[in-house]
Formats: sequence, structure tokens, C-alpha cells
Amino acid sequence: MNQKLLEQVAKISAETAVQAAMEYLEKEKQKQQKVKRDWRLRNTKLLLKNYRSFVAHSAEVKEELTALQRAEALEEIYTEDLAVEAIKRSKKRTLAMVQFMQRMMGVYKAMCESSGQPEDLRRYHVIHAMYISDEKLTAEQLAEFHKIEVRTVYNDIKNACKTLSVLIFGVDGIRFE
Repeated sequence: MNQKLLEQVAKISAETAVQAAMEYLEKEKQKQQKVKRDWRLRNTKLLLKNYRSFVAHSAEVKEELTALQRAEALEEIYTEDLAVEAIKRSKKRTLAMVQFMQRMMGVYKAMCESSGQPEDLRRYHVIHAMYISDEKLTAEQLAEFHKIEVRTVYNDIKNACKTLSVLIFGVDGIRFE
């Protein structure tokens, strides 16, 4: 009888240990996915903040990049090692990045215009004025222009960056809640 009891205790203990290990692995997987999303959102913000510098840096490149050159240059943004300095090292890579960002901003603008929501279009205008246009506006200037609070400008930036992260990084930019 003691042997049977010991076997049952051992079986229950093993099942509990396996279940705890599976739960731990699932939590670790979720943490890793969150970190991956976070660095992509961070990289989107870095790309926007440094856009004007990238344009100036790549202005000397007069040749048209081939599709292969663009693909090779853009491959670097899909690694966790993206750093502003790494992009600046090569004018061609920088130009490819600028052209890619221009296309994604065009897609984002079209999405905002077709949504029919005034806040979506405002978000595009805020992002464009803060980071893309030749004349940079401050959050205060944008708040005054759009007749909104300054914190709404920053919320618009945050929400626009989430959408742009998906456009730039694809499905990896999505945060599943």
C-alpha cells in the first residue's frame, strides 16, 4: 500500500513540476516577445527622430539604388542591433532607409486619409511636422495649430509610432493585448 501511495505522490509531483515548467516557459516567451516589440517601437522612434539627419547624410548619393541594394540595406533594420551610428556609416544604406521611410510615410498618410477619422489625419500631420518636414515644429506649436493640448500631441506621436512600427517591421511590430 505504501508503494502505491509513493507512486501516486511521485506522479502528482512530476505532473506539477512539468506544469510549472511549462508556465514558466510561456511567461519567458511572452517577456521576450514584449522586449522584441519594445525595441521595434524604440527603433521606429529613433528612425523618426533622426530622419532629417539621414536625409542630409545621404544627400550626396546621386545614383539610383537597385532593388537588391535597397533590400540589403534595409535588412539591417530587422536586427536588434540597429543603432543610429550604424545607419550613418553608409550613405547608400542611409539613402535606402530614407526612401523606405518616405514610402512608409506615404502609406501611413493614405491610411490616415482613408480612415475618415480627423484624429488619424492629425496624427499624420503631427508626425510629419515633428520629424519629416523641412520646417520642424515643436509640440507646443502643433498643439496651438491643431487647438489641442500638448499631451495630445505626444499621444498622437505615440499612437502614430505604433502604426508606423507595423508598417516598418510588419507583423513583428504588432502588440497583441
